[in-house]
Amino acid sequence: MMNKIWVFEEVNLFKLLCPHKFKTYKTEHEFNAYPKQEYIYFTEDAANKVYLIEKGKVKIGYYNEDGTEVVKAILKRGEIFGEHAILGSKTRDEFAQSIDNKTSICPVGVETLQDLMRDNQSLSIKIYKFIGLKLRRLERRLQILLFKDSKTRLLEFLDELCKEYGYDCHKTGDHVIQHPYTQKDIASLIGVSRPTLNVLLNELKAENLITFNRKEIRLLQTNVA
Repeated sequence: MMNKIWVFEEVNLFKLLCPHKFKTYKTEHEFNAYPKQEYIYFTEDAANKVYLIEKGKVKIGYYNEDGTEVVKAILKRGEIFGEHAILGSKTRDEFAQSIDNKTSICPVGVETLQDLMRDNQSLSIKIYKFIGLKLRRLERRLQILLFKDSKTRLLEFLDELCKEYGYDCHKTGDHVIQHPYTQKDIASLIGVSRPTLNVLLNELKAENLITFNRKEIRLLQTNVA
């Protein structure tokens, strides 16, 4: 089993960073709600905030010159994004989009976050470790995209999905994965086109490894380790 590469390591910086946890900032702090498919920020927007996910899920990505969407990550409760703002970036080089109907975001201004970091060395270390972790995960993902064939990439991605969203079906023993990804998202994350992904999924189905529909993938019991 591979370590978590496609979704960042389980953390909950929200519990440490959200200003409503601190008396100085609590009275003026608000959460922002986003419905599914609404953008939180877009490429070239001003980078003056860092965002914490209170609940829901957020897609991070960018668009190629030909307009093709590239998904970098899907983030969930407790994770942060937009952190390049505290490293000096003035504008965004990616977009952030809600992929859940009840996404709730805690925005933290860069100056506020810098104040919190100055006052708490332990917190500052955790943030920089998290940023370093994200960079290492992306580097490892790039290595996988470069050096493993598309079918292996899909199988490893399904393994990660099973850890993140799967459960055991007591009736059949299958591993059932109910996930938030579109086929477009999955194709982008493993570095293939949507038609190629369809071919790969159908190959796995023909080999009696999986069955699938739009929101569920079932790893069949006869092939589950």
